[in-house]
Amino acid sequence: MNHNQTFSPVEMAFYKESNQIHTSTLIPYITVDNFPKLGLITACRFLEWVSENPNGVISLPTGKTPEYFIKWTKFLLENWDNKKGKEVRQKYGLEKCNKPDLSNLTFVQIDEFYPISSKQANSFFHYVQKFYIEGFGLSPENAILINSDEIPLSGGRHFKEVFPDLKVDLSLRFRDPINELEKIQQESIYLIDEWCGKYEQKIREKGGIGFFLGGIGPDGHIAFNTRGTQLYSTTRLTETNFETQAVAAGDLGGIEVSSNRLVITIGLETITYKEDAVAIIIAAGEAKAQIIKDSLENPMSNIYPASSLQKLTYGRFYLTKGAAIKLKDSLDNYFKEGTWTWDKTERAVIELCKKLGKYGDRLKLEDLKNDKYTAMIPDLAEDTVEKVIESTVLKLQKGTLKQKNEVILHTGPHHDDISLGILPQITTQLQENSNEVHFSVLTSGFTAVTNTFIIDTLLQAKKLLDNGDIQMVKYEDFFDVGYKLKTDKDVYHFLTNVASENEYQRVRGLCHRLIRAIVGIYEIKDENGLRETINDLISILRNSYDGEKNPSKIQKLKGMIREFEEELVWAHFGVQVKNVHHLRLGFYTGDIFTEQPDKKRDVEPILNLLRKIKPTILSLTLDPEGSGPDTHYKVLQATAEAVRQWNEEENLENFRIIGYRNVWFKFEPFEANVITPVSLGDMSVMEDSFANCYLSQVKASFPSYSHNGKFSTVAKRIWVNQLQDIQLLLGKNYFYLHETAKVRSSHGLIYTKDMNVQEFLTHARELEKSIEGFI
Repeated sequence: MNHNQTFSPVEMAFYKESNQIHTSTLIPYITVDNFPKLGLITACRFLEWVSENPNGVISLPTGKTPEYFIKWTKFLLENWDNKKGKEVRQKYGLEKCNKPDLSNLTFVQIDEFYPISSKQANSFFHYVQKFYIEGFGLSPENAILINSDEIPLSGGRHFKEVFPDLKVDLSLRFRDPINELEKIQQESIYLIDEWCGKYEQKIREKGGIGFFLGGIGPDGHIAFNTRGTQLYSTTRLTETNFETQAVAAGDLGGIEVSSNRLVITIGLETITYKEDAVAIIIAAGEAKAQIIKDSLENPMSNIYPASSLQKLTYGRFYLTKGAAIKLKDSLDNYFKEGTWTWDKTERAVIELCKKLGKYGDRLKLEDLKNDKYTAMIPDLAEDTVEKVIESTVLKLQKGTLKQKNEVILHTGPHHDDISLGILPQITTQLQENSNEVHFSVLTSGFTAVTNTFIIDTLLQAKKLLDNGDIQMVKYEDFFDVGYKLKTDKDVYHFLTNVASENEYQRVRGLCHRLIRAIVGIYEIKDENGLRETINDLISILRNSYDGEKNPSKIQKLKGMIREFEEELVWAHFGVQVKNVHHLRLGFYTGDIFTEQPDKKRDVEPILNLLRKIKPTILSLTLDPEGSGPDTHYKVLQATAEAVRQWNEEENLENFRIIGYRNVWFKFEPFEANVITPVSLGDMSVMEDSFANCYLSQVKASFPSYSHNGKFSTVAKRIWVNQLQDIQLLLGKNYFYLHETAKVRSSHGLIYTKDMNVQEFLTHARELEKSIEGFI
């Protein structure tokens, strides 16, 4: 298929800006710099299509993926004829388009959990109503939607009667029911199947979907068409796989819920039915890089559902550079374009070691000359690999240097980010008494705490109160000022009982902190008020549906539990509560789309902390593409602005910024300039502290799609894999015969990027530029 003549004016405008349209893959793709810009190109292409197809059929995604698509679409519609809107339209190929009228479009809902009430804010039906029907001014009458409350079931019953535990057993399609309820359920499943067929028919009667936009899951799913889905599948009720359940856990209130919930989804054939359909998949960040490569570079296959877009002339992938990083022509462009850098030499040599399965010292000059990328290295010679080895050894030496007389501020977007990212580095810093070390988590993190966890803890607190085991409530001044005091004692008490393996006393320590938090948040004045409030909280939470946004005071309570957990982790190493700073930035609200950081509300707390502590070293998560949760790059924006302002006030010539990554987004060896050895002891400390302190996370209600368990296990695996890459370059004997015990004990490695202020601000500025149009 010749794709060269099929690009629209919008796509060509982005091509002119960045020269990043690629047609060598089986589906063409376009790359942009970051996640917000992904929303811009998608919004422009959507409005371009609507201006030509005002009566067309569209299908748009739900979740966090389309955040900037929605924001840019609304921005352009609201500013079409003013100066700001015209500038964007002229730059990105919309200057000849009339302002689109979206009111006559037919909207098709892509998918939905089943069963779920359409009234719940975490249902996709509710999302579509809010952001597309109302938000874009689409016609409700034209919409083809999935409303679980209205899908016919046996005897006209509601799904709560038919499926009282909200579980649907699809084996009833093929076996005899064993009781009356199962008979009703079987009849209902057949009715749902019939409804799905009619849903598909409605779409086809409209001529099929003309404009489809979707994200891609970690297993390659589009809509809920998971790995293994038939390429000619249609709308149906179906199960999902673990990767999909892990991604959906955030919407549904935990993996415990999402693993038991089915879905109704349009099929791959539904998406590709209309031959001239525009179908776009968007993806950001290196976490998606492998599945993007598999989907674009392999022939059409049910193993890679998104490969079904190969059927369409106007099938496209819009990607950030990180998401495209493993694609063959992306690699070609990286090495061929611009000046040759040392990073390119390192990357080419390490990749060659992997390709050939050879240790660095066994690579011959002939191997380098025969490889497409290493052959490009200027002044290629016998000692080229040796120089790369020397460069990598230097990075390892930096990672073993002991820091002294430093004031260090470690920051993270969420609780556990710092520990999962660089704990082994931190333990070394804390062992040096001349260092002053502080920690700050910048958001409240309440969304990671399930209602079930809080209910269970509240019930335990009630029981302890009844048994007289919370003596502090009897103290005269407790409800006035006492509840604010002795927070270090809570932490010490808890960890002492971790050591003595006294589960009852550990629970008591957690409940102490929970009660202090409740008294402060709800301004409670006596023990009776405390008991009433605990009962009220249990009632509110029990009557909430899984995944429901909590009232602000319960959000604060959940956040304070996470803050206690963070204090416990660092108290392992003697860090006092006063050195753990909880900033609770205001942009973090628990809404589907968190706000952009505000320069006063969100930047000032960070700036004031910098002024107060005056760190010489600052660590932060460096996730400029939004590969992990959106909180990461929003915190990065706020931190960058605080550093910029502080730099104007102070002479930060010697100030160092350490960028780290963890389970969401990983450095490649050539990107990092410091490599820290990790011993089995380091791994055990990280795993033990995670299990003993991050109490709300141990059951992994919101796991990584790569592992059904604790995040600490994912982090450990990353460290081990990173060692294997470097071992291939340096040889295993470099490690086990090394002169220092620290390197000899290496069974994992951590990669970090050490930057000065200007280097860091350059990274952050690219992200800021991409979103400043509508902020």
